[in-house]
Formats: sequence, structure tokens, C-alpha cells
Amino acid sequence: MAAESKALNPGLYKQTLLAGLWRENPVFRLLLGMCPTLAVTAAVKPALTMGLSVIFVLICSNIVVSLMRNLLKPHLRILMFTLTIATFVTIADLFLKAFQPEMSETLGPYVPLIIVNCIIICRAEACASKNGLGLSIIDALGMGVGFTFALCVLAGIREILSTGAIWEIKVLPAGFVPWAAMSMPVGAFITLGLLIGLVNKISGKQAKSSCH
Repeated sequence: MAAESKALNPGLYKQTLLAGLWRENPVFRLLLGMCPTLAVTAAVKPALTMGLSVIFVLICSNIVVSLMRNLLKPHLRILMFTLTIATFVTIADLFLKAFQPEMSETLGPYVPLIIVNCIIICRAEACASKNGLGLSIIDALGMGVGFTFALCVLAGIREILSTGAIWEIKVLPAGFVPWAAMSMPVGAFITLGLLIGLVNKISGKQAKSSCH
């Protein structure tokens, strides 16, 4: 009856989807997946490509884990998660090498490192291994889109300030002096820290207003 109730509860699907986008955003709220967040956000194109790769792996791995959840043995659980995730990461990596070789070279080792991305293992353990197919897909979609959104916001700010352009389109006046630091690791840390602070401030205000 509980599983049937979940399947027929559109409100639960909505809450699950929105959780990944804001309340439990992997980057801004849970601070997961920090390695690619800091490493591939010097420009929007690699950030978006990384985000789409993570969405693909998240959805596919959540589907497989959800389908085999009743067959999982406690001592083999993490092993099965890792093997499942590794399969879809390999597919994503080979796809990029075949159809987007320049982007694959730009992202370097960070696509294969999706295998150990905490977001994907976390969602397999927290959601897919305990829930049906529908909720697992929605959870993966929400978390994946939330992760991609965070990467693109971070990359957009850094790219504009470091080059005066976004997606290779000039958006700042010709007299603008590029901030070279924004294309470096220090730019990633500073921008991420400021964005996390802004998100916490907004969330704090929302929490106060909901209490009154």
C-alpha cells in the first residue's frame, strides 16, 4: 500500500523534483560533487557538457538500481552501485570521445571521475535502492538538473568576468579589463563561496518568512 500511495501521489513527485533544484541542491546546499564544480566551470560549454553527462548517468543508474533493489544484498550493495554507475560513465565518456573529441579533451579525466561522484552514489543509496522506478527517475532528474544549473551559473559568472563573453558571445563593453583570476582555481573558490553565501542568505530569509 505504501508503494502504491507513492505512485499515486503527484505532490511527492513535485517535492522530489524541486528538492534537487533548490532545497537540496547538490552544489549549493549539500556541497557534493565539488571536484567537477571547481574544475570545469571556467566556461559554460564544458560546465553544461559535464552537467548533461551527470544527468545521463544519474537517470540511467537510478533506473537500474531501482529495478534491482529487491535483489540487492547488504554486503554487495555499494559494489553493485559502483559497477552500474561505471557502465553508464563509460558510455558517456566514449560518446564524447566519438562525437565531441575537443570537449572530451577539455574535460579530461573529469568525465571518468563521475564514477566516484558522491551525488550519484548518494542518490542510488538514498532513493533508488528504496523506491520505485517513477520516483527514482524524478529524483535523478531533479538532482541532475540542480547540479547542472549550479555549474552553469558558476561558469557563466567566471566566463563573463574572465573574458567579457559568454558562450563566445561578447556581452561586456570593449573597454572591460578581463579578470584573469576568474579563469584560475582561485576564481572558482571565490565565486562558489559567494554563491553559497547568497543561497544561504536567501534560504534563511525564506525560512524566517515561513515561520511568521
